[in-house]
Amino acid sequence: MKMLYVIRHAKSSWDSPLLNDFDRPLNERGERDAPRMGKRLKEKKLIADLFLSSPAKRALTTAEKIADILNYPLEKIKTDRDLFHAEDEEILRIVKHVSDKHAVVLIFGHNPGLTDFTNRLTDTNIDNIPTCGIVACNLNIDSWEQLNWGKGKVEFFDYPKRKTE
Repeated sequence: MKMLYVIRHAKSSWDSPLLNDFDRPLNERGERDAPRMGKRLKEKKLIADLFLSSPAKRALTTAEKIADILNYPLEKIKTDRDLFHAEDEEILRIVKHVSDKHAVVLIFGHNPGLTDFTNRLTDTNIDNIPTCGIVACNLNIDSWEQLNWGKGKVEFFDYPKRKTE
């Protein structure tokens, strides 16, 4: 059994229109939302084995802020350039190459790829994973190499604007 947390980067800034898309930072809301979502994961007693992130500034910063809340060492966050604006098939390929020593993986990236990936992987139809949205996918597999479309079941879908009980 494996668990995959699909996390879209927090809200990014468009204040500098000349800034390269890869280098866009989080905006004020993103800076606030990432730790908030990290706290929600901590309340669920999440213990991560691997953080895997797009190296784009907004995705990596989101990963770092959530890692800080979950006490995951920042230096252990792995980045993969292929996650930057990856399409669903590319995300599947990347996750299939995760080491089987990792049972609980958090992957940080971008839309529309993450939403497409999640919908094909699971039994759900999410219109759009919002910024800093998290989809927890329970996977009935023993090895990441076994990952394929339809193998996942959504355990929960959470995002910053969702009302909590």
